[in-house]
Amino acid sequence: MSSAAEQEAVAGERATGDGRPAVVVNGARPAPPVPTVPVRPGRPTPLGARFRTGPDGVAGTNFALWAGGAEGVELCLFDEHGRESRARLTELTHGIWHGFVPGVMPGQRYGYRVHGRWDPWTGARWNPAKLLLDPYARAVDGDFVLPPEVYGHVRDWPEQHVADTVRDDRDSAPYVPKGVVVHDDDDWADDRRPKTPWSDSVIYELHVRGFTKRHPDIPEELRGTYAGLAHPAAIEHLVRLGVTAVELLPVHQFAHEDHLLRRGLGNYWGYNSIGYFAPHAGYAASGTAGQQVGEFKRMVRALHAAGIEVILDVVYNHTAEAGELGPTLSLKGIDNRGYYRLQPDARRYADYTGCGNTLHVVQPHVLRLITDSLRYWVTEMGVDGFRFDLAAALARSMHDVDMLSPFLAVIAQDPVLRRVKLIAEPWDVGSGGYQVGAFPPLWTEWNDRYRDAVRDFWRHALPDVREMGYRLSGSSDLYAWGGRRPYASVNFVTAHDGFTLRDLVSYDRKHNEANGEGNRDGTDDNRSWNCGAEGETDDGDVRALRRRQLRNLLTTLLLSTGVPMLVAGDEMGRTQRGNNNAYCQDNETGWVDWSLRDDPEWRPLLELTSRLVALRHRHPVLRRRSFFSGRAHSADGLRDLAWFTPHGREMTEDDWYAPAATLGMYLSGRDIPGRDEQGAPVLDDSFLAVLHAGADPVDFVLPGPPWAERYEVVVDTAREEQDAAPDVTHAAGRRVTVPGRSVLVLRVRS
Repeated sequence: MSSAAEQEAVAGERATGDGRPAVVVNGARPAPPVPTVPVRPGRPTPLGARFRTGPDGVAGTNFALWAGGAEGVELCLFDEHGRESRARLTELTHGIWHGFVPGVMPGQRYGYRVHGRWDPWTGARWNPAKLLLDPYARAVDGDFVLPPEVYGHVRDWPEQHVADTVRDDRDSAPYVPKGVVVHDDDDWADDRRPKTPWSDSVIYELHVRGFTKRHPDIPEELRGTYAGLAHPAAIEHLVRLGVTAVELLPVHQFAHEDHLLRRGLGNYWGYNSIGYFAPHAGYAASGTAGQQVGEFKRMVRALHAAGIEVILDVVYNHTAEAGELGPTLSLKGIDNRGYYRLQPDARRYADYTGCGNTLHVVQPHVLRLITDSLRYWVTEMGVDGFRFDLAAALARSMHDVDMLSPFLAVIAQDPVLRRVKLIAEPWDVGSGGYQVGAFPPLWTEWNDRYRDAVRDFWRHALPDVREMGYRLSGSSDLYAWGGRRPYASVNFVTAHDGFTLRDLVSYDRKHNEANGEGNRDGTDDNRSWNCGAEGETDDGDVRALRRRQLRNLLTTLLLSTGVPMLVAGDEMGRTQRGNNNAYCQDNETGWVDWSLRDDPEWRPLLELTSRLVALRHRHPVLRRRSFFSGRAHSADGLRDLAWFTPHGREMTEDDWYAPAATLGMYLSGRDIPGRDEQGAPVLDDSFLAVLHAGADPVDFVLPGPPWAERYEVVVDTAREEQDAAPDVTHAAGRRVTVPGRSVLVLRVRS
């Protein structure tokens, strides 16, 4: 701890803001001389570290870093023993410091020290004692462990209300990861992207580590890694399910939060990015000195070969540096004012993310960082699309969310990015941040109104069925504008954030005690129902009802118009024991339990899920590319979409507003807009789905002509086992009994 005299001296330095420490703070001592290396001018583009051959035939690496307000930049190179040498970059072009260092080869570890004023009162937080990660580093070696030395300020300053203004001059280099020079030598000539149309897509959200960590058929040394996900045993399950894309929880290099490390935990989900070009090193089986890049590419190739696209969940709204009391790892020390949104009191950060900071996407160099990263993952890493975490934060102009913002405008005109799958999480935590249905064409959105309506319907909590009608038929009230299509809605009942599907029908309350936050974390708005007992139970009736509810939820999801998203393990009853915020549970709570796959109690659920996905793939009426019109297109009065009451008559306006637990949905395969690839009309079977959320059975009259002459049962969720062909038919006009809390799916037969 510093003496009172030292505190006073540093306070004086803070006031002057000249960036030159007047005293040694927290025991820092003058460092021995550091060797220097020769550097040539190099080029300002591309940004990052790029291995190449110079004009004289000498191989080396060009380094380029945007640090617009800095006074100087030192490139720091580290050998295999951690010894540091430096090269001062003297060339400055449009805010980019650059230089070419001969002899620097792939595998070289490096970082930067950036010089400038220390004046947090104006947002200036330069501190050359802190080694900084290159924002464009394409591989990262080492872990972020966050000791006091990695903070730009004196973390344990006695006056905590001004601690962030007192500079810490201890060297952070021994405690932080380094960037790694990577050689690009892959043209992807042997890769074939699936290019699955949006309307045909079925998304499967998974965690690279959690999906493979307990898989018994994956070699132990590959579990939890990119190579593990590329293993035939992992891919076989995805193919068996029939999913067309995996949506990977964040694989950008991320850091753990200090409060988790102090509790012996870590950030399992990875929504704490610090390297937007680097695949997270912790998921690599082959090594972290650049090998992780090739391993990731091989994983993408293997998934593509199986017809499966790769979508990345990306976190460009904030970084792991948090707010003014967070560590100095990269952008904060490169140009804090240039990269982050600051409040009028420039010591503080504008926080639209709930994570302490928000990237200032309106700034051209920040927008360039994000779009360069996106293009890199498409063109050089082979991915097929992105899901943007808290996308509303990216769409903010100066303050408000703006659908004409620079970020959305750049994406719309970019020749690479406008062709890939773009999914918005259409909200953030700031004022006006909820933007479901507002993103422009090209974008699809996570539709939380679908999630809430389906959950409420099956726990019998909706006042009427109006909301369910919209959600089942593609959410036209949200997306039928500006040329958007039904597949703008990514339909989901569960996601990584919240209860698993099994926990949704097993718990009324969250049970997050293992997170160490007094069960205060995680949402209380779960819209769940435990079916009569909280948590695991031996009651056979409760267990049977829960399995039926799972069948109802999955059947509803996969029959709905839009793009369905499943969550890894939900198809076989994965549980987190009631934890609805398992972001820090890198253990059996967060990992997929593969023993369920062969459990007689849960195997039928997996078989039903595969069957429903296959049914969806076979029938274009279940994956329409245009919204329903609800109008008759022929003289017999048959419409493309019709709704029925249990009495077998079409619903009236009064029926939509009346309390009800039963809804009949008729989908006509005769009136599908558009043509197939050969130019022929698209024709399909017609279906009637009866969804009944009431506890007691209901008699439902099957609609007669022109709707049908007879019906064949395809799915009956009241049954534990779903035979390949139930071979049960009913005549039109017949009254059938639909058991309580069940779905009956019937194919129309003439």
